[in-house]
Amino acid sequence: MKRKSVILPADEIPRQWYNILADIKMNPPLGPDGKPVSPDALAPVFPMNLIEQEVSSQRWIDIPEPVLDVLSIWRPAPLTRADRLEKALGTPARIYFKYEGCSPPGSHKPNTAVPQAYYNKVFGIKKMTTETGAGQWGSALSFACAQFGLTCKVYMVRISFDQKPYRKAMMEAWGGKCIASPSTETKAGQDALARDPNTPGSLGIAISEAIEAAVTDPSGKTRYSLGSVLNHVMLHQTIIGLEAKKQMAMINEYPDIIIGCAGGGSNFAGLAFPFVQDKMHGKKIEIYPVEPKACPSMTKAPFVYDHGDTARYTPLLPMHSLGHAFVPPPFHAGGLRYHGMAPTVSQLANEGLITPKSVSQTEAFEAGVLWARTEGVIPAPETSNALAQVVAEAKLAKQEGKEKVILFNFSGHGLLDLAGYEKFLAGQIKDFSLSEEEMKKSMAVFKDFPKPQNIKSI
Repeated sequence: MKRKSVILPADEIPRQWYNILADIKMNPPLGPDGKPVSPDALAPVFPMNLIEQEVSSQRWIDIPEPVLDVLSIWRPAPLTRADRLEKALGTPARIYFKYEGCSPPGSHKPNTAVPQAYYNKVFGIKKMTTETGAGQWGSALSFACAQFGLTCKVYMVRISFDQKPYRKAMMEAWGGKCIASPSTETKAGQDALARDPNTPGSLGIAISEAIEAAVTDPSGKTRYSLGSVLNHVMLHQTIIGLEAKKQMAMINEYPDIIIGCAGGGSNFAGLAFPFVQDKMHGKKIEIYPVEPKACPSMTKAPFVYDHGDTARYTPLLPMHSLGHAFVPPPFHAGGLRYHGMAPTVSQLANEGLITPKSVSQTEAFEAGVLWARTEGVIPAPETSNALAQVVAEAKLAKQEGKEKVILFNFSGHGLLDLAGYEKFLAGQIKDFSLSEEEMKKSMAVFKDFPKPQNIKSI
């Protein structure tokens, strides 16, 4: 049997993003005074054109032609049936995946890096700063800045900086500058090192450093860019799910189950949000964001107001959070080492429209190796968290004897993550768990913060 991917014609690329804020109710971000943050308060951090997207309630937002031009380097991305995995598992489930590893940096991240670089460019910004965990976001923004003539500075979480040296090389090849975080360049970094000179770092710390570097630039021509969590980032990623809906329709299929790994929430949201809209209108579909058991923001942490970064530079955001000072264990899925979850994803989980799952590091690597030996492509450790849940659902379908349709987001390849696979294959990978005492200590930081209202969209 000849296997075919479902390829959209180039002229079928979505020309608008889907904004889920048109269909759900949200608690607002809060300032230090406990009052909702005004758009003007965000102006030192983001360009106003992106702030307008951040707060927009317009359901469909046009994708600018210059953005589409760059996205067309690799989009539309293929949708493929994982028939070899199905055969290996002996499952009656039909498994499809949206392959985001075909972008130049090898992940879904350029879907938002490109528009963010574009909007900063037209606003007159010259330099962008950001953080990165595994390095995929830093690589994506470096690539995007190169397309629009901007400079880029990336604070990379120390443990990933050490584990994944070639990500730094990728960033530099595109003109980006990569610095291990915490660094001595910022007060936030200095404070983190003073607390623990041997800290592995965290995305919360790296975010603080990148924001500080942006807002203290005397030229006023630097802005910060976030690769996940915020509303406009989720918006830009919906091109994944919008393409997938067209592709599933081309083969007369519709998913029973949607799966994506979740750290800050961007690749999961990108695939899932267009299908969440269907679920709101009566479609029967299960939607699973999958996180590491070592960083269980949705599966164990409460829905609270908390800061998105360690130094508390960001507003208070309504989200599932382990506490802004939480430093996750040094597991290999660096892009999932974040203390909180995107407010929009958190709200959907709080309403029961999506059902969070968690897997161990060993389960993720086992699924990644199984995928590599059946489907061929070596997945990123982040993607392997989603794969572990895919395998579990496919096995359940076999036990139940049901022909379920599973669709998941293959968020990126793992060709620069081979050190992790080397350790796994040598039996050197271990699982991390958090004690109740550690959880209570990390979450004590938001006990005096305001509480989000328990609002419902549907």
